[in-house]
Amino acid sequence: MPPRRLLILLFLLALSTLPAAARAADGAPVVLVVGDSISAGYGLAPGQVWVDLLAARLKSEGYRHRMVNASISGDTTAGGRARLPALLAQHRPAVVVLELGGNDGLRGGALKSTRENLDAMVVAAQKAGARVLLLGMKLPPNYGPAYTREFDALFAGVAAARKTAFVPFLFEGFGDDNSLFQADRIHPTAAAQPKLLANVWPALVPLLGRR
Repeated sequence: MPPRRLLILLFLLALSTLPAAARAADGAPVVLVVGDSISAGYGLAPGQVWVDLLAARLKSEGYRHRMVNASISGDTTAGGRARLPALLAQHRPAVVVLELGGNDGLRGGALKSTRENLDAMVVAAQKAGARVLLLGMKLPPNYGPAYTREFDALFAGVAAARKTAFVPFLFEGFGDDNSLFQADRIHPTAAAQPKLLANVWPALVPLLGRR
């Protein structure tokens, strides 16, 4: 037998002898979360952030998906756009959840750039074969009505243009409750994390496919 064919045969034989659980884990579809401190779990203990709660719920509901949390505190849409290609190549996700833009708005950045960055990330994820869920955010009113309206609308605009799943406001249902935010009034507490998951879950489930 030619050496090349022999090597291929040996590789396939080795693969077939792996434990079934290991092979299943290797083939599990990936849900990739690309976000900022809200999803990175700023101020929270390990395991408390909504992404961790999502991983646990996926398991309890019988989904074999594997969570990859690529969120970084302080990240912007420009930062997410720059690092997304490598994340897509490394993890080959089935679903990409984009939770970025809040820091752009809080810093008073040019919203045209924010929109372009989000759009580029959606397009890149879709071209890589992933389904996309875009999580919207809102700004406090002290940023001025015109700026806050434009900020609010850009998420819906990108979602509509690219036909992605969409959560209009990640803090829906508790955004005005100061008791569910840390002292900075920006980052939700541990008690708020199940509410974040509750807002994400209905939009995410249709993207997961088979259990």
